[in-house]
Amino acid sequence: MGTVALDSAGISLKDGGENGGLANPKKLDAGALFVLKSEGSWLHCGYHLTTAIVAPALLSLPFAFTLLGWIGGVLCLTSAGLVTFYSYSLLSIVLEHYAQLGKRHLRFRDMAHDILGPGWGRYFVGPLQLGICYGAVIACTLLGGQSLKYIYLVSSPNGSMQLYQFIMMFGGLTLIMAQMPSFHSLRHINLVSLFLCLTYCACTTAGAIYIGYSRNAPTRDYTINRVGINRAFGVFSAISIIATTYGNGIIPEIQATIAPPVTGKMFKGLLVCYSVVISTFFSVAISGYWAFGNQSQGSVLSNFMANGKPLLPKWFLVITYVSTLVQVSAVNLVYLQPTNVIIERQFADPNKGELAVRNVVPRLIFRSLSVIIATTVAAMLPFFGDIMALFGAFGCIPLDFILPMIFYNVTFKPSKRSFIYWGNSLIATISTVLAVVGAVASVRQIVLDTKTFRLFANM
Repeated sequence: MGTVALDSAGISLKDGGENGGLANPKKLDAGALFVLKSEGSWLHCGYHLTTAIVAPALLSLPFAFTLLGWIGGVLCLTSAGLVTFYSYSLLSIVLEHYAQLGKRHLRFRDMAHDILGPGWGRYFVGPLQLGICYGAVIACTLLGGQSLKYIYLVSSPNGSMQLYQFIMMFGGLTLIMAQMPSFHSLRHINLVSLFLCLTYCACTTAGAIYIGYSRNAPTRDYTINRVGINRAFGVFSAISIIATTYGNGIIPEIQATIAPPVTGKMFKGLLVCYSVVISTFFSVAISGYWAFGNQSQGSVLSNFMANGKPLLPKWFLVITYVSTLVQVSAVNLVYLQPTNVIIERQFADPNKGELAVRNVVPRLIFRSLSVIIATTVAAMLPFFGDIMALFGAFGCIPLDFILPMIFYNVTFKPSKRSFIYWGNSLIATISTVLAVVGAVASVRQIVLDTKTFRLFANM
């Protein structure tokens, strides 16, 4: 008699007997039961993946090119895309393998627990993933506040409102939206998010080309300004930026939203996602760097304003900023899910209904507290982008470039003479080196920026 995969409540269903029966179930896990509902299709999976990867962080790609130049920038952007698609495909294959064995993994830490051992899941992968995802929530909150400020400055160039005020406004929006109970319930929001990211990327690309051909076009210089050790550290910082842009870190949680059987569905979702990735990442990176050269700023949208004056029609800027603002709110909700899983696991009663008062009240309290903390940190630390570069080196590279290779090799044990074994080992080794050096480069940049650091700065 075969078994089917563990469902999102942690119960294994036997197909023995006419009506079936329950195997010896694990203790019900409210985090998996209420947040990681396995009810979605491969298309829903594609929406979730696209929102998790194609986020406003891609607007920093022209800046990464300033540290790498044309050849290095295109090469790194292409290589990272190929490696991450391969990496996420490997993760999906491993997840499907365990699902077919009757043990479906719903979380990254569950994979690490069973494949590498309990200590890896509890003390390394679990905390690392939670830190990366919650850091992404803080970064998205900061970016959402900046988008609101951009909209404000278009209409009131001499306005007196400060960045932290806009961050608090965005945090208030997130506070409301964060109460949506499950990951699956975000599917329609993430469909809208997909169209929004296409919108602001198309606007960004068109705006950069327009400015590049206008009479007021900035003087373009594609030389790399940094020399010596600064140039070397700049290269590794740029690689960390690109890795973070492609980073996901929640592939198992996204695959957990798919209704069984899961075979082949994640790959279809990845194809949907990467069709959007290719059309957005390359268009924004190439057009932004072409238009502004080594003057490209941390967000290319900042280049659309010069001396407080817009270089594009105000209505066009507003469409771009509003699309970015709304999409980053969806990204925020996606990266809140690992935190929500832990909150539900600790404070919800799986024997009560999802919308029972017993579960709604603690959900409202602790999710709100989570958003309030993230908003406060974002308002206090507007230099958080530097910290995210460090998180990218320490977190995104291990989760997205190293662990999937290790999981595959340990699970399937390919021959040590095979191409796939040595290919996976080579990617993991190179990624480890890049993670270490990238972390050093990020710490160095943080130290340099502390000279101008100020809490609640109006950037």
